[in-house]
Amino acid sequence: MAFYLGFKEIWRNKGRFLLISLVIALITTLVLFIAALAEGLGLGNREYIEKLNAELLLYQEDVDFSIPSSRVGRSELNNVARVPGVSAVGPIGFSNTSLILPGQEPLDTSLIGVEPGKPGAPPVLAGQALQSRRAKEAVIDQNVVAKTGLKVGDTFTIKTIQGTEEQFYTLTVTGISDSRRYSIQPSIFVPILAWEEIKPKATPESDPDREFIFNVIAVKLQDPASREIMAERIEQQVSNLETADLKTAYENTPGYGPQQSTLSTQRTFTLLIGILVIGGFFQIQTLQKVAQIGVLKAIGASNLTVATAAMLQIITVTVLGIAIGSLGTLGLSLALSSISAIAFTPTAVATAIITLLLIGPLGGLVSIRVLLRVEPLRALGLGA
Repeated sequence: MAFYLGFKEIWRNKGRFLLISLVIALITTLVLFIAALAEGLGLGNREYIEKLNAELLLYQEDVDFSIPSSRVGRSELNNVARVPGVSAVGPIGFSNTSLILPGQEPLDTSLIGVEPGKPGAPPVLAGQALQSRRAKEAVIDQNVVAKTGLKVGDTFTIKTIQGTEEQFYTLTVTGISDSRRYSIQPSIFVPILAWEEIKPKATPESDPDREFIFNVIAVKLQDPASREIMAERIEQQVSNLETADLKTAYENTPGYGPQQSTLSTQRTFTLLIGILVIGGFFQIQTLQKVAQIGVLKAIGASNLTVATAAMLQIITVTVLGIAIGSLGTLGLSLALSSISAIAFTPTAVATAIITLLLIGPLGGLVSIRVLLRVEPLRALGLGA
C-alpha cells in the first residue's frame, strides 16, 4: 500500500516532483564541483611534496614551515647527513619562472632545483634522470608536456628576472616525470647548482665561491617508521632547523589551508541549503494534503503506511535529482577539465554522493513528523 500511494502521487504530479528533482540536481552539481575543485587545487599544491622519496623535510628555524621563507645552506646539509639513522639527504630549491616556446604563450611554471640521484629528484618515465649538478638540462613533468608538446631531446627557453633585467636560459629535456605540480603550476626540475644560477634574484650575484642557499632539505631515513624519533634527533643535533613530515609540509604550503577551509565551508553551506530546500518543499506538500491524509487514516491507513509512502517519495525525488546532477556534472567536467583546476577522485565523489543521499531524508523528517500528528477528525473538520 505504501509503495502504491507514494508512486501514485508522484505520477499524478510529475511536473511538481520533477521540479524539486531538478533543484536537487543543481545542488548536486554544485557540491560535486566544489569537492572536485577542492581536490584539484589541493592536489596542485601538494602533489610534488606528497610524492617525495623522503620521510622528512627540514626548514630554517622559526619560519612556520613556510618554504618561500626558508633559507638553508650547504653546511646544514652536511651536518644532517652525519646524523645517525639518516640514509640520504637532498637539497631542494623552489622558484617561479616562465617557459617560452616559439609561437606559444609563455607558460608559468615552478622551477625546482634538486640534487641528481638524491631525495627530491623526480622519477623518470621517459628519457633519463638528471646527471650533472651544473648542466643546463631539465626533467619536465607531464603537465608541461600536455601544455607544450615538449619531448625528450627538445630544447626550450626559460625567462627569469635577475636584478632588474630579464635573463634567458636554454635547457634541454633529458627526461619526463609523472605529474608533480607545485604551487598549482607545472614543474621543471633542474640540477641544484644550475637552479642557483637560473633562479630569480633581487640582485645579480657574481661570487663563485659563495655558499649556495636553497629552501629545504629532503631526508630519507634508514627506518621510515622512526620519523618522530629521527625528527627529534635531527633538531637536537643540528641547530637552526625545524623538521616536518610530508603531510605537515604540504598543509603549510602557501594558501593550502585557507583554500581548503573556504571550499569545505562552501560545501557545508550548500548541503544545509539542500536540506532546507527539500524540507521546505515536502513541508508544503504535507500541509496541502492534510485532508487527504485524514481520509486515509479514517479508513484504516496506519501511521507507518503514511510515513513510508512519504519517505519513498523523498528518496525517489532525491535519487532522481542526484542522478541528473551527476550526469550533468560529468558532461561539464569533460568540457571544463582543460581550463579549470578540478579533479574528480573516487573517494571525493563517493563521499559527496553519500552525503547528498542523506540530505533528502533529513530534510523530509519535519514533514514526516507533521504526517504522524495528523488527527483524522480534525483534518476533516469534524473534531472539537
